[in-house]
Amino acid sequence: MDSCIDEALAAALDNPFWSALATRHAGMAQRVGDVACYPADVAPFLGVARVDADVDDALASLVGRGEERLLLGVIPVLSSRWHVQHFRPLAQLVCETPVPVPDGPVVTELGAPHRGDVLDLVGRVYPHYFRPRTMALGRYFGIYVDGRLAAMAGERLGTQRAREISAVCSDPEFSGRGYARRLLAMLANDHLARGWLPFLHVSQDNRRALDLYRSIGWRVRCEIAFASLRRTDSEYP
Repeated sequence: MDSCIDEALAAALDNPFWSALATRHAGMAQRVGDVACYPADVAPFLGVARVDADVDDALASLVGRGEERLLLGVIPVLSSRWHVQHFRPLAQLVCETPVPVPDGPVVTELGAPHRGDVLDLVGRVYPHYFRPRTMALGRYFGIYVDGRLAAMAGERLGTQRAREISAVCSDPEFSGRGYARRLLAMLANDHLARGWLPFLHVSQDNRRALDLYRSIGWRVRCEIAFASLRRTDSEYP
């Protein structure tokens, strides 16, 4: 049950890919009718406006044969031209009040000069959804130790009223020092100060992360459907 989240914000959080592509990231969206997706080198995410939208032809114009895209929240009913694989729903968490920020090293805002370090780190510890231009989605921050990127976190999805925190990760050689927790807290507090609701998504199989987030003030808002689709037909161009 939502607490201070009104109906409009809840609807946006329930369909996060579409909400981001229709608002905050509309300038980079590849859109046809009720379907929108990010360029493949930004993110493999695709959003659909409504579960009952007739999107077969729109999808076919955006997704090539054999290409895989990910869906979150709204999973439409599709024809046999598509193979849809449903995964275990993710946990969507929100942070509604400021949280304590652990002491630690200086936090650096990451930009073009740090791109190689970011891609190296996520390639080793967070490889699934990060792409060469994912950093175009928002601000990213990191902690450097002895010239090495030890931990990072950043912004991904969102609307004018909410921001998703993503890519929260640490180099295994620096784990256990609270660096990722420091970045997460600083970014969540910054979002709240700007009037944005921080949210994030976690696999329900990652009990360690879920327990950590709960312990520092986040709450599970809902379980959210998660699936992939792949175009399998050879009949259409």
